[in-house]
This record gives sequence, C-alpha cells and structure tokens, in this order.
Amino acid sequence: MMELILLTSLLLNIASSQTRPQAQAPCYREPPTFCPTCGAGTVTELGGLKAYVTGPPHSKKAVLMISDIYGDEPPIYRSVADKVAGAGFLVVAPDFFHGDAANPSNPKYDKDTWRKNHTTDKGYEDAKPVIAALKEKGVSAVGAAGFCWGGKVAVKLASNQDVQAAVLLHPSNVTEDEIKVVKVPIAVLGAERDNGLPPAQMKRFDEILYAKPKFDHLVKTYPGVCHGWTVRYFVNDTFAVNSAAEAHEDMINWFEKHVKCDK
Repeated sequence: MMELILLTSLLLNIASSQTRPQAQAPCYREPPTFCPTCGAGTVTELGGLKAYVTGPPHSKKAVLMISDIYGDEPPIYRSVADKVAGAGFLVVAPDFFHGDAANPSNPKYDKDTWRKNHTTDKGYEDAKPVIAALKEKGVSAVGAAGFCWGGKVAVKLASNQDVQAAVLLHPSNVTEDEIKVVKVPIAVLGAERDNGLPPAQMKRFDEILYAKPKFDHLVKTYPGVCHGWTVRYFVNDTFAVNSAAEAHEDMINWFEKHVKCDK
C-alpha cells in the first residue's frame, strides 16, 4: 500500500511539472541569440552611437530604449522596439556597449572586466547626446525605457529631467535613493521572481513614489515571471509570451499618456 501511495504521488508531481507554465520554471539565464540584421528598422549612427532605429522618421515623439547587458541585437529586443514604433513613436535603441555586448558563451568574456568597462554612469553620459540629436531632428518629446542594466540609466535620465517620462522594466541595481529623486512620470515593471528586485522592494518603490504626488507613477509586479521576462522568453511558451506582451502594452500606454508633443 505504501509503495502504491508513493508511486501515485510521484506520478502526480511529474504531471504537475509537465503542465506548469514554462515561465514558472527557473529564470532564464541563457543569453539570447544575436541578429544584427533583424527587425523592421535600420541601423544608423545617432548622437555618436550606432543605433537600431525604427518607426515614423518624422515623428515628434521618440522613445529611447536602453538595453540589458546583451545590447541592441537580440531579435526579441528589436521586436519590442518595433512594437513601440507601431504606436507612432520614433524608437532609438543604441548600442551602448560599442560592439562589446555581454556574451557569456565567448571564452574570453570576463564578467567583472565587462562591468568595469560598461558602467551605467557612462551609459547615462552616452544617452544625452542621443537625446540631443533627436531634438535636433525635430523631436519635441522623449521617453526612456530601461531594461535591466538600462533601468539604472533610465532612472538617472528621469531624475535629471532629460526625458519626459520613463519606464523601468526589471531594472537592476536601482536604489531607493535613486527613486526618491525622480522628477518625471515613471513606471516600474517588476517580476514576481526576481532576487534583485523582489516584490517587497517594489512595494518600497511604490511607497516612495506615492509620497511624490506632483507626477504620476505606476509600480506593477507581474505574477509567475522572472527577471528579464519582457525581452528573454521562449516564443513557444504561451504564458511567457502573454506576460511579456502585457508589460509591453503597459509600457506603450505609459508613453502614450505622458510623452506628449509641445503644442
């Protein structure tokens, strides 16, 4: 009888693991693929950086996308840029790493050296000429979307009012002190399963921003997903695709609400 109970329990556990949404499994640590020719846009130079540019070229509204450590060439990341562009924004996704995006599959890649060479402070300084170049082209309103590594760059742009609004998607290493000095509408989109930004920390961000009623904010935790879920997911996983799409829609809605052209 005991053997039968144990066997039944084992079979139930196996069935449960097979039907559980893949996004509920351990977080995706695999680096994405790279495709420098993917996307509906073009690669050009802007503000001193090579950049993937997509969307209506004469739009007065732009979104600066600041990537995670894997840069601007992963196909899913570029597809997100194209999706934002579909809402009428000129989208610029620069190569903030100057051809040296993180690549753990490369035997010569050293994480510590890479981090020293590519700080978010440098990313912030590199972002400013890109914004200036957009304004020289006639853009009057700019939003910033920062993914993981890029979240820390975007929050600094938001604190110095370099942009009109910001969205941080599963940001890395963003502190409460940085959130306290934000001066423009900001959305923080986080994963339920993110050791670097757990729901308790998201709650603190919400409390801090709630005490700043002069501008709008959104702090939202998405259930069942892990760090990086908006740009690194399995395309055949319905749960993962839908969770990412929900965040993309929230981001676009935020920019449509807060990135407005001068009248």
